[in-house]
Amino acid sequence: MSEPDRFGAVGLRRAVLQSWETSPTRFREDANAEEDLRLGGYRERLLVELAQNAADAAGSDGVLSVQLVGDELRVANTGAPLTAEGVAALASLRASAKRDGASVGRFGVGFAAVLAVSEEPSVLSTSGGVAFSAERTRQAAAQLPGPAEELSRREGAVPVLRLPWEVDGAPPEGFTTEVRLPLRPGVDAAALLDSCTDQVPGLLLALPALSEIRIGRQTWRRVDEDTDRVVVHGPSRSDRWLVHRASGALSQSVLAGLGAESRSTAQWQVTWAVPLDSEGVPIPLAEDVLHSPTPTEERLSLPARLLAGVPVEADRRRAAASPATDEVLTFAAECYPALVDKLPSEHRTALVPLPGFPLSDVDDKLRQGVNDRLRVSAWLPGAGDKPVAPLEARALEYVSPELVELLDDVVPGLLDPQLSDARHRRSLHALEVRRLGAAEIVEAVTGLGREPSWWYRLYDALAPFEEADPQAHEEFTALPVPLADGRTVSGVRDVLLSQPESDLDPAALLSTLDISGLRIAHPDATHPLLEKLGAHPAGPAELLDAPPLAEAVRSSVSDALAGVDVRPLAEAVLKLVEESRSRDWLGALALPDDQGDFRRADELLLPEAALLSVIDTEHLGEGAPLSVLDEQVAQRWPTELLTSIGVLDGFGVHVEDDPVEADERFPDSHQWWAEQEADRPEAWPPARFVGIRDLDLIADDAWPEAISLLTRDPETLRALREPHGYSAWWIARCALIEGHPPRHWRLPGADELAGVYDPVPDIDLDAEALRLAGVRAELRIDDGDDAEDLLERLGDPDRAIRAGTALRAHQALSEAVAAGVVDPSELDPPEMVRSVSGAVVSTGRAVVLDEPWMLGVMDAPLVVAGGSPDQFDAEALAELLDLPLASEENTLRVPDPGRTQRWAEVARVASSCELLGIEVPDGEITLHDKLRVQASTGEHQVHWWVENNGKVHTERTPDGLARALAWATGSWSQRFALAALLADPEATTLLR
Repeated sequence: MSEPDRFGAVGLRRAVLQSWETSPTRFREDANAEEDLRLGGYRERLLVELAQNAADAAGSDGVLSVQLVGDELRVANTGAPLTAEGVAALASLRASAKRDGASVGRFGVGFAAVLAVSEEPSVLSTSGGVAFSAERTRQAAAQLPGPAEELSRREGAVPVLRLPWEVDGAPPEGFTTEVRLPLRPGVDAAALLDSCTDQVPGLLLALPALSEIRIGRQTWRRVDEDTDRVVVHGPSRSDRWLVHRASGALSQSVLAGLGAESRSTAQWQVTWAVPLDSEGVPIPLAEDVLHSPTPTEERLSLPARLLAGVPVEADRRRAAASPATDEVLTFAAECYPALVDKLPSEHRTALVPLPGFPLSDVDDKLRQGVNDRLRVSAWLPGAGDKPVAPLEARALEYVSPELVELLDDVVPGLLDPQLSDARHRRSLHALEVRRLGAAEIVEAVTGLGREPSWWYRLYDALAPFEEADPQAHEEFTALPVPLADGRTVSGVRDVLLSQPESDLDPAALLSTLDISGLRIAHPDATHPLLEKLGAHPAGPAELLDAPPLAEAVRSSVSDALAGVDVRPLAEAVLKLVEESRSRDWLGALALPDDQGDFRRADELLLPEAALLSVIDTEHLGEGAPLSVLDEQVAQRWPTELLTSIGVLDGFGVHVEDDPVEADERFPDSHQWWAEQEADRPEAWPPARFVGIRDLDLIADDAWPEAISLLTRDPETLRALREPHGYSAWWIARCALIEGHPPRHWRLPGADELAGVYDPVPDIDLDAEALRLAGVRAELRIDDGDDAEDLLERLGDPDRAIRAGTALRAHQALSEAVAAGVVDPSELDPPEMVRSVSGAVVSTGRAVVLDEPWMLGVMDAPLVVAGGSPDQFDAEALAELLDLPLASEENTLRVPDPGRTQRWAEVARVASSCELLGIEVPDGEITLHDKLRVQASTGEHQVHWWVENNGKVHTERTPDGLARALAWATGSWSQRFALAALLADPEATTLLR
């Protein structure tokens, strides 16, 4: 019975066998080509290739069934039945019946994948069937001389799919075609089905023409929910995909590199797909492969799957390296943002390829292309619901819907606040989206004109980030702040914050004044954040510490003279002081006087000030140093408040720490400074200067009352008691008591000064007040004026000065010269001096006693002071008085040689010295029964004498011997005790 030939199988076999017979090499080429496909390109692609054929046959809504019947795998599909062209394609290695660009296959060689599991494949269709057989092909080849020889070399391996035989049979009901594959020995049928099961979800996504695939008893169905969403329902789960499809025509320039059949299908197709969870949230892929549209081996690292009609190599495992491939990949990259844009805005960044090493050349090209397109495409959700391109976008460092709302119209391209969350950070970084941190926010809002309430909302939105980020805290200190006067300034740290909730809002009080540099935040913008950033609560104390306010106060008098109304400033400042405390500079505050003129507060006296009773009236009023405060102002404010800012009730006290020079505001301060510096250079300049003001304004006849005021006020009393202080110094010299300065007088109880200084008149002041004012309580010489005054008093013959007082006065004068307190060259020598006898003599006749023995040859009324060097410096006194020294008389000599003995040999000397604890001198003493000294004026009898060569003479009397012994031992103060012991050398003498 002849074989039916519905598909031209006989002719196909005949043509192939003839070609083999004619050219055994052709047999070898076919065998090698098929072997390459079976072992290489189409290995492990059985289901993929059969599914592609089924999709091509179905066109749409195709169903594919895979069943294992015994040792035979059966794959059935719906759609177009088998045709002669199809059989010819199955039996060829390079020619395909699929010339339609919509078909999945390209080369007609995909059927070779069946050889991996079977040597006896057959295809049964409703239009007939064909079979292929390795065994029958071997038998046919063996009949041909050339192929028979090659067959033996290949150990029976033949090209199975070159010779089709028509067979009877039909596909299962409901299907149009079934491929039956008797399994090779060694093929694990269960494992084969499992591998098919794993591929099903991906195939249903890749092959839209298939809607259902069955593997054994399991079924997977594809459902297109809409044009963008595909769900693959399987036995155990459903896979959801978001897809974007695009297609177009390849350019003519890239088609030149393709084969003839490929050039005839110049269409490209691209599908991007990303899996979704049940909530529609994307599940980015970590790693995938390029699908064309079924899987290749081109590894990709994109978050979404790419199914693209790129030219592939013959084995369909790799994309072909060609311009057409590059163009399709470029089109794919351009389509990617459309897929991203289909996601909810909060999930779009999940599809941004993150930085990493590309997994293949195709992956590298796609990553670059996708990121480039994502950067310039507007898909990121903007603050105002308008999509923004990443290159034009700004993302806040902080998640804050409030902040985004505030900055929406300030920062172009500002993104939705949800994109500031940390989970979006890497994606936005990959897209080069610029971050808007603290510094950038400050820069963005600097220069804006906004209502104070807007700024309050801004501070409120920034507050959480300032607390959490130290760096943000530092940056936010430069934030603009709207001021109460309508200005907006940059920088928080010098801003003062109003306190609208308090009874007295000092900031509001001052905000209406034109005070340059005073920065008071608008009440509606005052937020706790500003204080954290360095602004100060504008309480009374803080405002009084503000330099601009101090400057305004300092210039208030000149402003008033220029016609500025300074009353509001004074009102505001006084209210601040009332709630706080005064400051030193508040004395400059302009206040009205009783004539309507404005004066410094510290130049004004209270209308009832006690000081008014002692100030000379010529120093009050217009053009004078002081004036009287306006009566209404004085009644409006408490006295304590006014005096605290410098308004005078009593004397004011100025204190300056660490002064470096005299204060010119105080009269004669330079003289005081110079005297003190000369007197105490090691302690100068002083640690502080304390001065009582306006002492030079006191009326001459009001000083007793002024001194009373000064000593009753604790503050001025402390100033008077300041050691070496200016105030007491000046009062002692410049105040007037009965027409004389206080140091002209002595205290009534200072008897030591009787005769030299007159007792102070009774002016109803106690002794302490008089002493502090400079009335003398003791003999002291503080400067040249004191010395000059004392010398004049000592030389006044009308003064009855006791000898002891005069002696102590001359001693004080010599000590002042020796200590440098008094410079004799700066004083005029006196014309009259007081001698030791109390007489007042002309300086032309007087001498200064410098050696005690000289007194024996001098007239006492002509000798001034005198004594041993341990008593005082006679030379210093002589220089001051411009008098000669007594020792300068060179004509004096002892004519009688006397009897010389050693001191230890003189009777009673040793015992007297022992009783007083004095060492006996080593030298000699010359004794005389009567000691005479020859002078130019005649002889003089003396008790003892010391010659210029140091030889000591004495008469034989206890008095003379005692003086000579005291002089020789350096114990001059013991001369009277020695005299008594030399007369009676008993211990009891010292006790009498």
